Amino acid sequence: MKRILLLGLVAGVLAAIAAIIYQQVYTNALGADFTELVKPVNIFITCVGAGLLAALGYYLFNRWLNHTGEIIFNFVLVILTFASILGPFATKLPLSIEMPELFPGLTVPMHFFPALAWFTLKPLFIKVPMYI
Repeated sequence: MKRILLLGLVAGVLAAIAAIIYQQVYTNALGADFTELVKPVNIFITCVGAGLLAALGYYLFNRWLNHTGEIIFNFVLVILTFASILGPFATKLPLSIEMPELFPGLTVPMHFFPALAWFTLKPLFIKVPMYI
Protein backbone atom coordinates (compact mmCIF):
# COMPACT_ATOMS: atom_id res chain seq x y z
CA MET A 1 0.00 0.00 0.00
CA LYS A 2 2.88 2.39 0.74
CA ARG A 3 4.28 2.04 -2.79
CA ILE A 4 0.84 2.65 -4.29
CA LEU A 5 0.31 5.79 -2.21
CA LEU A 6 3.81 6.98 -3.06
CA LEU A 7 3.01 6.41 -6.74
CA GLY A 8 -0.17 8.46 -6.38
CA LEU A 9 1.67 11.26 -4.62
CA VAL A 10 4.56 11.39 -7.10
CA ALA A 11 2.19 11.14 -10.08
CA GLY A 12 0.09 13.96 -8.63
CA VAL A 13 3.09 16.20 -8.05
CA LEU A 14 4.44 15.48 -11.54
CA ALA A 15 1.02 16.19 -13.06
CA ALA A 16 0.79 19.43 -11.08
CA ILE A 17 4.20 20.60 -12.25
CA ALA A 18 3.30 19.76 -15.86
CA ALA A 19 -0.05 21.56 -15.56
CA ILE A 20 1.47 24.69 -14.04
CA ILE A 21 4.15 24.80 -16.73
CA TYR A 22 1.44 24.27 -19.37
CA GLN A 23 -0.55 27.16 -17.87
CA GLN A 24 2.48 29.46 -18.10
CA VAL A 25 3.24 28.44 -21.69
CA TYR A 26 -0.42 28.80 -22.70
CA THR A 27 -0.70 32.23 -21.10
CA ASN A 28 2.53 33.49 -22.68
CA ALA A 29 1.72 32.07 -26.11
CA LEU A 30 -1.88 33.25 -26.39
CA GLY A 31 -2.06 36.11 -23.92
CA ALA A 32 -5.16 34.63 -22.29
CA ASP A 33 -4.72 34.97 -18.53
CA PHE A 34 -7.07 32.80 -16.51
CA THR A 35 -4.99 32.79 -13.32
CA GLU A 36 -7.87 34.35 -11.37
CA LEU A 37 -10.02 31.32 -12.21
CA VAL A 38 -7.34 28.62 -12.40
CA LYS A 39 -4.90 29.37 -9.59
CA PRO A 40 -1.62 27.41 -9.49
CA VAL A 41 -2.26 26.34 -5.89
CA ASN A 42 -5.65 24.90 -6.91
CA ILE A 43 -4.00 23.09 -9.83
CA PHE A 44 -1.47 21.58 -7.43
CA ILE A 45 -4.07 20.49 -4.88
CA THR A 46 -6.33 19.02 -7.56
CA CYS A 47 -3.55 17.06 -9.27
CA VAL A 48 -2.16 15.66 -6.03
CA GLY A 49 -5.67 14.80 -4.88
CA ALA A 50 -6.36 13.05 -8.18
CA GLY A 51 -3.13 11.06 -7.86
CA LEU A 52 -3.95 9.97 -4.31
CA LEU A 53 -7.53 9.13 -5.30
CA ALA A 54 -6.17 7.04 -8.18
CA ALA A 55 -3.88 5.24 -5.73
CA LEU A 56 -6.80 4.44 -3.45
CA GLY A 57 -8.88 3.27 -6.41
CA TYR A 58 -6.05 1.12 -7.72
CA TYR A 59 -5.58 -0.50 -4.32
CA LEU A 60 -9.30 -1.18 -3.84
CA PHE A 61 -9.89 -2.51 -7.36
CA ASN A 62 -6.94 -4.89 -7.06
CA ARG A 63 -8.00 -5.99 -3.61
CA TRP A 64 -11.63 -6.67 -4.54
CA LEU A 65 -11.27 -7.96 -8.09
CA ASN A 66 -7.95 -9.85 -7.89
CA HIS A 67 -6.79 -10.66 -11.44
CA THR A 68 -9.08 -8.25 -13.31
CA GLY A 69 -8.69 -5.34 -10.90
CA GLU A 70 -5.93 -3.57 -12.78
CA ILE A 71 -7.59 -3.61 -16.20
CA ILE A 72 -10.92 -2.49 -14.75
CA PHE A 73 -9.16 0.27 -12.82
CA ASN A 74 -7.46 1.42 -16.03
CA PHE A 75 -10.82 1.57 -17.84
CA VAL A 76 -12.44 3.45 -14.96
CA LEU A 77 -9.55 5.93 -14.76
CA VAL A 78 -9.72 6.65 -18.48
CA ILE A 79 -13.52 6.98 -18.47
CA LEU A 80 -13.44 9.34 -15.47
CA THR A 81 -10.68 11.38 -17.07
CA PHE A 82 -12.68 11.83 -20.26
CA ALA A 83 -15.85 12.56 -18.28
CA SER A 84 -14.03 15.25 -16.30
CA ILE A 85 -13.45 17.37 -19.40
CA LEU A 86 -17.16 18.20 -19.47
CA GLY A 87 -16.52 20.56 -16.55
CA PRO A 88 -14.53 23.19 -18.46
CA PHE A 89 -17.09 23.24 -21.26
CA ALA A 90 -19.95 23.72 -18.79
CA THR A 91 -18.20 26.49 -16.83
CA LYS A 92 -19.93 29.86 -17.00
CA LEU A 93 -17.19 32.48 -17.03
CA PRO A 94 -17.67 36.03 -15.72
CA LEU A 95 -18.28 38.65 -18.41
CA SER A 96 -15.11 40.46 -17.35
CA ILE A 97 -12.93 37.60 -18.64
CA GLU A 98 -11.21 38.36 -21.93
CA MET A 99 -11.12 35.64 -24.62
CA PRO A 100 -13.39 33.13 -22.82
CA GLU A 101 -13.29 30.85 -25.87
CA LEU A 102 -9.68 29.97 -24.94
CA PHE A 103 -10.61 28.67 -21.47
CA PRO A 104 -11.27 25.05 -22.54
CA GLY A 105 -7.99 25.03 -24.44
CA LEU A 106 -6.21 25.75 -21.18
CA THR A 107 -8.10 23.49 -18.82
CA VAL A 108 -9.05 20.41 -20.88
CA PRO A 109 -5.46 19.18 -21.42
CA MET A 110 -4.80 19.58 -17.69
CA HIS A 111 -7.45 16.97 -16.96
CA PHE A 112 -5.34 14.34 -18.70
CA PHE A 113 -2.09 15.07 -16.82
CA PRO A 114 -2.85 13.02 -13.66
CA ALA A 115 -3.80 9.91 -15.66
CA LEU A 116 -0.80 10.32 -17.95
CA ALA A 117 1.51 10.67 -14.97
CA TRP A 118 -0.05 7.61 -13.32
CA PHE A 119 0.32 5.42 -16.41
CA THR A 120 3.87 6.69 -17.01
CA LEU A 121 5.17 6.14 -13.48
CA LYS A 122 3.30 2.95 -12.55
CA PRO A 123 5.91 0.55 -14.02
CA LEU A 124 8.58 2.24 -11.88
CA PHE A 125 6.65 1.69 -8.64
CA ILE A 126 4.69 -1.51 -9.18
CA LYS A 127 6.37 -4.48 -10.75
CA VAL A 128 4.04 -6.90 -12.49
CA PRO A 129 5.19 -10.47 -13.18
CA MET A 130 5.72 -11.06 -16.87
CA TYR A 131 4.13 -14.17 -18.34
CA ILE A 132 5.53 -15.26 -21.67
